[in-house]
Amino acid sequence: MLLSGSDPVADIPAPAPPFRPVGLLNRLIAAPRFQAFCAAVPGLRSLARREGVALFDLMQGFVQSQMLMALVELRVLHMLADGPMSADALAPHCDVPPERMQILLQAGAAMKLLRRKGAQFHLARRGAAFLAVPGLADMVRHHDVLYADLADPVAFLRGQTQPGLAQFWPYVFGAKGAVDSEQTARYSRLMAESQHLVAQEALAHLSLKGARRLMDVGGGTGVFLRAVRARYPALELALFDLPDVVAQAALPADIARHGGSFRDDPLPEGADVISLVRVLYDHSDATVRALLTRAYAALPAGGRLLIIEPMSGGAQPDPQTDVYFSVYTLAMQTGQTRSSARITELLSEAGFAEISTEQGHRRFVTSVLQARKPQGPHLSDKSVNKS
Repeated sequence: MLLSGSDPVADIPAPAPPFRPVGLLNRLIAAPRFQAFCAAVPGLRSLARREGVALFDLMQGFVQSQMLMALVELRVLHMLADGPMSADALAPHCDVPPERMQILLQAGAAMKLLRRKGAQFHLARRGAAFLAVPGLADMVRHHDVLYADLADPVAFLRGQTQPGLAQFWPYVFGAKGAVDSEQTARYSRLMAESQHLVAQEALAHLSLKGARRLMDVGGGTGVFLRAVRARYPALELALFDLPDVVAQAALPADIARHGGSFRDDPLPEGADVISLVRVLYDHSDATVRALLTRAYAALPAGGRLLIIEPMSGGAQPDPQTDVYFSVYTLAMQTGQTRSSARITELLSEAGFAEISTEQGHRRFVTSVLQARKPQGPHLSDKSVNKS
């Protein structure tokens, strides 16, 4: 129905411009006659069907993530871990009408988090795995901030919005004395939960044999250090982070604590290995360059630097890191998800050599990049000595 006084012609949407994809193969795939041909040929029919399903999954991705959020917030997965239940039985526990609970459970079963048998819903293997991953449920709960930032994705990408995620992480600005201690604690708790998985993945792909002392810079509450201690009990360990963070770290008494800001302060010397676990992607190139310079100065000749974080696929875009992490760090407004090639460039600028990358089995958890401080003096060292 047209509004009174409206122009009927103006209310008619303009026709979409003709679709002329570049490339012979793309033009062929986009042709309706070719699509009809694929749908009629048995061998091509399954391929066309898979592509159609994949396209629909892309379209419904937000709805899936919101249903996952509901399953987590209502603790449906946790309740079904104790045994199967029906929608009618779950409804009063969740304060959701039974008919709506049925829709949620059906969605959970369709996403293979649950398994339906008659009127009963059971926790499926994928749902059990979800509950077993440390911090995953907390990260899902935290996504309401990110989803609000992406409500208008075009304005977000144009830089026309003020993302709430940037306000959630004032910790990454790191100015001494300017960080709210309660906000710092909230950040540290959220990161610590998922840090267990990152530590396990990283230590499975690197060796610290022969190392004497490791200092974890920006190590939060010490999750990575505790994982290192469990695997290398004789290795000396140290933590460097903001004073408020270091004070909250639950660490053995023999692990040294250094309070400071790696944005402003030199790093303590004495460690032959320095680790940066999920630190670089929180910060701009300028901050990263300064931090790598400080790490280079703190390490002895032959010392190692470990970069442990999710990395972009670079020239071969990765379906997890180049979607989730790249958008997340963009919303934070302080960092970016870099490829191993880009981090290698920054390390080389700082003077590091023998740089190698281990992608790991789960790139969405972390990758590991190692670099060494050369035995001989770096060009910047020579210039300092001459001055």
